[in-house]
Amino acid sequence: MDDKQTKPVEEGTRVRNSTVRLIISLLLLVVQVVIIFLLVNKLQEKVVWISVVLAIISVCTVLYVYGGDENAAIKMPWIILIMALPVLGIVLYLLLGTRNATKKMRKRYEAIDRRLLPALRQEDGVIEHLREQDPATAGISNYLWKTAHYPTWENTDVTYYDDGLTGLNAQVEDLETAEHFIFMEYHAIEDAQSFERVKKILARKAKEGVDVRLFYDDMGSAGFIDHDFMERMEALGIQCRVFNPINPFLNVFMNNRDHRKITVIDGRVGFTGGYNLANEYFHLTSPFGFWKDTGVRLEGDAVRSLTITFLENWYAAAGEEAEDKDFEIFLPRTNHIAKGSAGFVTPYADSPLDKERVGENVYMSMLNKAARYCYIVTPYLLVTDELARAFALAAKRGVDVRLITPGIPDKKFIYKMTRSYYHQLTKHGVRIYEYSPGFCHAKMCVTDDEAAVVGTIN
Repeated sequence: MDDKQTKPVEEGTRVRNSTVRLIISLLLLVVQVVIIFLLVNKLQEKVVWISVVLAIISVCTVLYVYGGDENAAIKMPWIILIMALPVLGIVLYLLLGTRNATKKMRKRYEAIDRRLLPALRQEDGVIEHLREQDPATAGISNYLWKTAHYPTWENTDVTYYDDGLTGLNAQVEDLETAEHFIFMEYHAIEDAQSFERVKKILARKAKEGVDVRLFYDDMGSAGFIDHDFMERMEALGIQCRVFNPINPFLNVFMNNRDHRKITVIDGRVGFTGGYNLANEYFHLTSPFGFWKDTGVRLEGDAVRSLTITFLENWYAAAGEEAEDKDFEIFLPRTNHIAKGSAGFVTPYADSPLDKERVGENVYMSMLNKAARYCYIVTPYLLVTDELARAFALAAKRGVDVRLITPGIPDKKFIYKMTRSYYHQLTKHGVRIYEYSPGFCHAKMCVTDDEAAVVGTIN
């Protein structure tokens, strides 16, 4: 398959998917919450002092939420819910609103990170070299290194793809060159025409002895594949794991999903961006008009960060011990020499398991440092008060701030939420454009020709 694709079709996948399983699981979760709510209410009616205790707990919970260091946009909905419906609000807050609810998973990731993150080292002189050229951008790099432990790299070539299909074609070519390992991590995989190109190569490489690993998010892929997908991949010699499998029991971590899109080939070439491995991203189907997406190819030292990011989820999601693993075999020092002025590259990842909102802080820093313009493309615009103020302040300083959002939504509720921010931003001078030919799934931020972010963050 080349750039000239067959005519787009609107039919859904013929592969058995997990939609029914997802619906049943969600219904059972709702039933469990309702049962807890009814039981507590019934207990209130039978035992008078329970109401007094619940009132005290509600007040204490509201004060605890109010005094926390969370964003006001997160605090206020919890406070309103707990005050309006104390029983339901407290139950949901204990299940979804506290960091203690994900304590088990957080410890699992911390254990993996203690083994993995030391393999990421900030090379001497890189940030200093960047600071000589752009002090503000060097500050962002320093923040990412000290807070998220992701270094800034030189000696890396970056290729930008303005369309998902162009990125996939390049990816397929590089997969053919794999000799040692292939790591692929995606939010959504559809076992259809586009993925078939990739699957054939993965299966052949696995037979040749290449270590092939495929990782996907259960929620993101639920509309495309079922659990038998894993069995089919294993039968081809492809190691396959699923992130956070959907289950019908109350599980706080279920709210966390893997939205990353990563491919690593032999530790020397890496791909990331906005596109998943499904037909609609590559114009074989067009349920939302022309699908606009982007991606990047990295070759050189910065691929090391993508490898570490993949390995973190691969081992942590399965609860596999990493103490006896030799990660260095996946972290080779390549002989690559970047062509020309390759610039600086900082691949990084964010996690909801800690209190540091790394992705948001990077975007706010870029808005705050912009002197001439800041252009952002995003499919889902749901901003906090702090980020909204950063947009407004940049525009008030005279920075040309522009946002591109989809003209055709893939998720109508989020589309309405996105449009609810338009007035708040445009009244301060932010210009917003809706991509009218179809759905714009690209995620990109560019400021002053000096710094850019292309990736999976909304």
